[in-house]
Amino acid sequence: MMRLGYQIPNFTYPGVGPDGLFDAVVAQARAAEASGFDTVLVMDHFYQLPLLGRPDDHMLECYTLLAALAVATERVQLSSLVTGNTYRSPSLLAKTVTTLDIVSGGRAMLGIGAGWFELEHDSLGFEFGTFTQRFEKLEEALSIIGPMLRGERPTFEGRHYRVEDAINEPRPLHRVPIMIGGAGEKKTLRLAAEYADESNLNCSVPEIPRKLDVLAAHCERVGRDPSEVSVTRLGTVIISSTHEGAEEARRTFFAAQGVDWDALDESVRSTVMERIVMGDPDEVRAGVQEQLDLGIDGVTINMPANGHDPEIVALAGETLSPLFDD
Repeated sequence: MMRLGYQIPNFTYPGVGPDGLFDAVVAQARAAEASGFDTVLVMDHFYQLPLLGRPDDHMLECYTLLAALAVATERVQLSSLVTGNTYRSPSLLAKTVTTLDIVSGGRAMLGIGAGWFELEHDSLGFEFGTFTQRFEKLEEALSIIGPMLRGERPTFEGRHYRVEDAINEPRPLHRVPIMIGGAGEKKTLRLAAEYADESNLNCSVPEIPRKLDVLAAHCERVGRDPSEVSVTRLGTVIISSTHEGAEEARRTFFAAQGVDWDALDESVRSTVMERIVMGDPDEVRAGVQEQLDLGIDGVTINMPANGHDPEIVALAGETLSPLFDD
């Protein structure tokens, strides 16, 4: 189970070109591992997302990168947050995740979602389809991937995918946990209740109790104990040794996107900060504890403002990992 995850959401760093990019990512992953994070995750996108940068910012392919990080780390789980189901066939994805598990010595997790970023689908030739179709595909994919990861040989004929006696050898070294990302109450949380070991929410903090209730209700409908599905939340952290340092990191990050943070309307700033925990270590620790107190099992944080600095990653891990000491 993931309790404290570190997601790397961007690959455009000050003064770092393509020739130094992988080393910069490895430095973050190793700092995360050494400071108490139990999982390192990367996005599965080909274009950078709005609010994080421009479409033509650097973006590395998820599973190639995870396999390389498997060699560069020793203990952390490795996962996408989350795999876009629309980018790969289910059987290929099962084989890819199995290979990651073997390469990493049994540290792979499958994070998966329906896919949503229409621009990269249209630009790169991936079929986007309708909202309903994407979730139909995700459910069919889970019906194939789960059995393949368990060493079964599924035969499945659906509207979107088919396999016949699908072989996945060698098998994963351990039972690969499946995490479904998102917070949609009718589809995403239902699929989590039926197919997942973990539900990773991307909702605001005040919404957490309701999402937990909805997930529990879906579990009840399918005859599953809600305690079998761990719940984590993805959130953004801006941390520095001082509150003023965190404010400066925020200001610098938004300036790089062409936004003057100080000139934004107060209501806009308030809306943005609803999704961000910011400040010195004491403030960040308290903000994350508030989330845990609402009943979730863990958190995954990303730090697009200053996470490219391994010392900041280490500070975050040292700040937050004590919250999970048993």
